[in-house]
Order: sequence, then structure tokens, then C-alpha cells
Amino acid sequence: MTDVLRHGRASLAFGFFAQGVAFALLVTRIPAIQDRYGVSDALLPVFLAAVPILAGVGSVVSERLVRRVRPSRLLRWSQPVVLLALLGVGAGDGVAVLAVALAVFGLAVGALDASMNMLGVSLQRAYGRSIMLGFHAAYSLGGILGASLAWAGAHWDLALWVSYLPVVVLLLPAALVGSRWYVDGERGGVAGDGSTGASGGGAGAGVGFKVLLPLCLVMTFAYIGDSTVSNWSAKYLQDVLGSSEQLATVPYNVYMVTTLVGRAVGDFGVRRFGAVAVVRGGAVVAAGGFAVVASAPGAWVGMLGFTLLGLGLCVLVPQTFAAAGRLAAERDGRPGASDAAVARLNVFNYVGFLIGSPLVGALGDAWSYRGAMLVPMVLVLVTVVYARSFEAQPDRYGGGHERPRTADVGRGSNGL
Repeated sequence: MTDVLRHGRASLAFGFFAQGVAFALLVTRIPAIQDRYGVSDALLPVFLAAVPILAGVGSVVSERLVRRVRPSRLLRWSQPVVLLALLGVGAGDGVAVLAVALAVFGLAVGALDASMNMLGVSLQRAYGRSIMLGFHAAYSLGGILGASLAWAGAHWDLALWVSYLPVVVLLLPAALVGSRWYVDGERGGVAGDGSTGASGGGAGAGVGFKVLLPLCLVMTFAYIGDSTVSNWSAKYLQDVLGSSEQLATVPYNVYMVTTLVGRAVGDFGVRRFGAVAVVRGGAVVAAGGFAVVASAPGAWVGMLGFTLLGLGLCVLVPQTFAAAGRLAAERDGRPGASDAAVARLNVFNYVGFLIGSPLVGALGDAWSYRGAMLVPMVLVLVTVVYARSFEAQPDRYGGGHERPRTADVGRGSNGL
């Protein structure tokens, strides 16, 4: 069983990594995509908004699908679709092709994000200790690599398909091979060749939205903060704090690196201090980061604020998924109950992404960008109020109450 869990953990971490690479390659080459297809500035926001909206649809559909098939199967086939859709974005020859490719990408990303986190939550429960932040650290690492590859493509003026094709050729077969070792921890079984089948109707209705509401709000606020950094950090540093254009590109890179560092060590913090303390600490640090950014007298102090934001925000999303899975398991003991909760919660990932950037932009234009930074600061601080929702029961993992690794993960036909 230990080998099954180890292989499942490694293969799922690679899945997170591959998704980080793919998503970064898409979002960081938006100007090149716009130029390739001649998308106007007026039409571009429609394309950009369609991806998270369809991803939300994909996540909702995933909640239904996992009642009949294992999350491992959903992940196994959604990840190749995401990669092929990315290649379609780079190789298409018309706006209609771009629209179809982005639509497929959005729907598949919703299923991919939901199923990845379903497996992460169930595998964490099988381990009996916090490992969820490590998966998201792999995603951050993939994002850094993807953004670096995108920079190289832009620097050498490579065609989009030239940038995307090698990545897809490497990641797609590796993801398919790695999918053999995915572990559906709560339901039993490894993915194998699929012959273990689905547990059938296990997810049921799951926990109600009212129970998940605090976690949905935390997820939304976390992604409002994240989208603020990704969409406005460069403009803020250059236009408000008077930095050079070159220096203005640094804050997001710093944010990504500190996010990776925070997630890489975050599981140790959860095991030592408990999820509640880590979430509260992360929220306070993130709020402090926004306060520093809003009051910064110059560019270097502003970058200190973005560094704090990376360290603070990075723990919120993984712990929110973990808390949803735990809460669902406590309230509804049926196999797959946590899968439904994770899929519902994942929708608010995209809600926060859709709200964050327009909110800050509207406030910045109507008021000031310094003042606009105070809004996500306040929203992130609200997380402190909901921190008790992350508390583990005495017989659960975290907070010094780790349980033995007694989960029956079964064996698939691959012989593990």
C-alpha cells in the first residue's frame, strides 16, 4: 500500500506540474495570440472571460460525471484534451478555430482542475497528513517553467505553435503514462488500465451549498487577490510607483517564486501548527502585503509587498480544497462525497478570477489604484473570520491529530 500511495502522489504531482506549464503558456502569450488572430481590443475580453466561464461549466459537469466514473479517469483524459487544445490555440488559422480551441480548453480545464483536486484531497486522507500544498507547489513550479518558456518564445519571436508543440509532445505522453498510477484513495483502487471501473453513484448529493459557503467565499477572495497580482502588478509598479518597464515585470515573477516556496514548506506548517493557524497566518500576511503595496513610496517597497502576497495567498487555495473534502467526509460518509464538494468549490476559483481583475480596474479608474488595492486586502482579511471552517476533528489529519495510514486504496490491474 505504501508504494501505491507513493506512486499515486508522484504521478498526481506531475499532473499538477503539467497543468501549471500549460496554463502559463496560454495566459502569458495572450498578446501574441491576439496578434496572430487579429482579435480586436474590444473582442479580447470576451475571449478571456469565456475561458473561466466554460471552466466553471466543466467543473459543474465533473460533479455529475464522478458519480459514474472515477476522478482518476476524468483526470486521465481531460489533461490530454487541455494540452491538445493549447496546441490548437497556437496552430489555428482563424478566429473561429481560436474560439473552438479556447472553448475546449476552458471546459477541459474545469474538469482537470476539479479532478486533480479531488484526487489530491482523497490521497491526503489516505496518507493521514497534510500533503495538499505540495501538489499546488508542483503547479506553481510548472507555472514558472511555462512563463519562462513563454518569455523565451516572445524573446526570439517564435511562432506560437513552435513554442507549444515541443511542450505538448513531451508532456502529453508523460501524463498518459503517469496516469496509470493515479490513486482514488477514498473509493479504493489505482487507475491502472481502467478495469477497476467506477464505484458507481457514490457521490450522491453531497453536502449542501450553505455548509460550503464559508469555504466558497475564501476561495473567491483568494482568487480575487491572485488575479489582482497577475493582472495589475506590472501596471501598478510602472504607472503608480514610477518604475521602469523592465522592472515592472519583476513583481509577478517574485510572486510566483514566493508562492512556490510557501507551498513547498506549507505542509510542514500544517502538520506542526494545524490548518487553522496556517490559514489565519496566510491571510494576515497577504493582507499586510496589500497594505504595503497600497502605501509603498517606491518600486522596491512595492515589490516587498508583492513578495508578502505570494507567501500569504499561496496557502489559502490548497487548504480550502482540503477543508471541503474533510467537511464533506465528516457530514456525508459515502464514498465520493468529498468529490462533489471539491467540484462545487472549484467553481469559485473562476468566480474570483472573473471578479478580481475588472473590480480593481474599475476602482482604479474611478478612484485610485492605491485605494483599489485595499479592497482585496479587506476581502482576504475576511478569511480570518472563516478560519474555523478549516479546523480538523480530533480523528482527522492536521493540528497534531494525524491518523495512521489505514485507508484501503486497493490494487489495480497494473500489479501495484
